[in-house]
Amino acid sequence: MNRKHFLSSFIASATMLPAFSALAMESESSAFKIPPYLKPGDTIGITSPAGYITLEQIQPAILQMQGWGFNIKVGETIGKRDFTYGGTDEERLADFQKMLNDPDIKAIMCARGGYGFIRIIDQLDFSFFKRNPKWIIGFSDITVLHCHLAKKFGIASIHAKMCNSFPDDWAKAEPIQIETILSIKNALTGEELGYTAPVNSNNRFGNTDAILVGGNLSIIETLAGSSSDLDTKDKILFIEDTGEYLYSIDRMLWSLKRSGKLKHLKGLIVGGFKVKPDDAGEEFGKNIYDIVLEKVKEYSYPVAFDFPVGHQRNNFALKCGAKHTLMINENGSALRTI
Repeated sequence: MNRKHFLSSFIASATMLPAFSALAMESESSAFKIPPYLKPGDTIGITSPAGYITLEQIQPAILQMQGWGFNIKVGETIGKRDFTYGGTDEERLADFQKMLNDPDIKAIMCARGGYGFIRIIDQLDFSFFKRNPKWIIGFSDITVLHCHLAKKFGIASIHAKMCNSFPDDWAKAEPIQIETILSIKNALTGEELGYTAPVNSNNRFGNTDAILVGGNLSIIETLAGSSSDLDTKDKILFIEDTGEYLYSIDRMLWSLKRSGKLKHLKGLIVGGFKVKPDDAGEEFGKNIYDIVLEKVKEYSYPVAFDFPVGHQRNNFALKCGAKHTLMINENGSALRTI
């Protein structure tokens, strides 16, 4: 997709001009605390609160972020292994706690996802972090943390690619890889974020302004009823997932609907969904569009499909807890921080 061309055609729509006007820009919502944006010389900590990863594997990310002018502090969990985890629960907990409490670290990048954050989330002490919030970056399993920060503390965070997604050779990287990685820098330094998605016949038109929350669907559904349960009322919700059967996605969305999480949304963004093929003789009979639209048919908010977020190359940085404008019309969909 030619993103610049598409954005130009999107903005050209008369209905979109006011929303993209500089006059419409405002500071991010005070409902969530926005951590200080980074400047050259600031330090980013890298830790692995979930899956195992080596120092060699995070070198491209280290070099790239140093190239942006940041210092890097590598956590003690990098290179440690306890089966699938980046160290034992105790080691991952201690490493993440140390980075939360370190005043010199201005942002924490989770090295990779996998599984494991839910095993330590309730043991973390956020006392220092609440007084001195910093950006935390990650997605997939890190959705546990995004939801926890939103529910418990109202502190914004960055849903984005992690160290294991940085290209080994920047010069040979595809344009979409470069764009998505640079979106992390833009989010960290306070640049305005704006993304578009092409026309999808299943989209539901409309414009809305609201705080953005969301992440991995299975994680959001799993956290229901816990102290990290995501509050979606009057929010724009984005969802994505990978490696799930269609019937599992259907079940999870029914759970969100029955718990009221889809009822009072301002808007819904559906990102990438890599589904497992149906087992022979057990075909589900609905696709992802059918599944979602069935759950929201009684509501009137705008819905955007095929948005560039998820377990895919076009996974752009999104600021959870920041106020956004979502716009969907005959030209496609667009999301922008305000």
